[in-house]
Amino acid sequence: MHDTTFAADPQRVYDQLRAHGPAGPVELAPGVDATLVVGHEMALRVLQNSSLFARDARRWKALNEGLIGMDSPVLPMMAYRPNCLFTDGAVHLRLRKAVTDSLAKLNITRIRRDVQPIADYLIDQFSERGRADLLNDYAKLLPLLLFNKIFGCPADIGDTLTAAMSAIFDGKDALRANDQLNSCLMELIALKRRQQGDDLTSWLIQHPAGLTDEELKDQLVMMMGASVEPERNLIGNVLLLLLTGSGGRQSGMMIEEAIDHVLWNLTPIANYATHYPVQDVDLDGVVAPANTPVVISFAGANSDPALAEARRANSRGAHLAWGAGPHACPAKDPAQVIAITAIEQLLNALPDITLAVPETELQWRPGPFHRALVTLPVAFSPTPANRVAAAIQNLPQSAGGDQALQNAQANSQWQEGRKKGFWSSFLDIFRA
Repeated sequence: MHDTTFAADPQRVYDQLRAHGPAGPVELAPGVDATLVVGHEMALRVLQNSSLFARDARRWKALNEGLIGMDSPVLPMMAYRPNCLFTDGAVHLRLRKAVTDSLAKLNITRIRRDVQPIADYLIDQFSERGRADLLNDYAKLLPLLLFNKIFGCPADIGDTLTAAMSAIFDGKDALRANDQLNSCLMELIALKRRQQGDDLTSWLIQHPAGLTDEELKDQLVMMMGASVEPERNLIGNVLLLLLTGSGGRQSGMMIEEAIDHVLWNLTPIANYATHYPVQDVDLDGVVAPANTPVVISFAGANSDPALAEARRANSRGAHLAWGAGPHACPAKDPAQVIAITAIEQLLNALPDITLAVPETELQWRPGPFHRALVTLPVAFSPTPANRVAAAIQNLPQSAGGDQALQNAQANSQWQEGRKKGFWSSFLDIFRA
């Protein structure tokens, strides 16, 4: 599941496994074996049975025996962290409640308000060129910057956080990037303990669960990691669908319909939710040994022939893109609002946008967990990079300030932002 052949046609693997049962053996990375669940009913059985299928990766037998190298590319996604994804029982309930209660304070109006200026800022970076890579110029950066805003990051911490998360997802010196990520988040937590604000980090600090600094850091890492990569892929895959003839704007498909289609058929996180059976388990003919990885194929389960009618109807309640059971994604509504707003802003700003290459030339990024394009090159009529200035005009003027001067400063800061970190330049402009 780690080569370009799988990336090009993962459905072939899911179908081959399903021909022999609801689950089967796979290799996630060189030397990393697992059982992949591709049947919808079996996936629900695993996801909902936390007494038989644990999430704590410290149970991983091969890793404990030194059979998995510490440089394995899947370890950042599979190794234990004391957060909601990798804990069970009372510990999981305590951590998850802190996360869900804090996320509940992010209302839809606030999310839209936060996404729109970030989208305009990013579009201004490429709108004059008449071409862009919507994956790396837009879909990747928007959720990173958004979570800087949601976490309440000041400029320097936000720049480090953005650079570190980008490096981790791109596999560029991931160990060093992980150290930078941990360091900057601990710095953010120390700052917020002294000066709390109206942000997710402060809400977690204030929560009755009484999280330690280490627990806070690991919940932030989990929320960033579990949000940025899926959101990037969701935005990118929906834009692909809307820009192609198969389901594009020519067909009148709404953004919400395109999102449902992608969650069913181009599931952004295709395979994940690793479980470890507490004993040998027979998965309808395939035995998953105790303390070995059992990975849920959300994409495979969604393509189960048993769901053919629900898939044709794009039924939101049947697909497993958001998971199920006690570890189901707690942020599916915010995630969809973020994607809808980001896509609306882009299509409204660049109404004649089209793919710059034939759809058949697009490549999918190798990896066992995601369904993600490598690039999404597009072309459009060049437009002035004045969206930031327009947004500034809608902000209250500084006392005694001059609007023309504020616009000139915004444009100057935008140009300087090309040299600085994205987050610090964004803050310079919007005084966020």
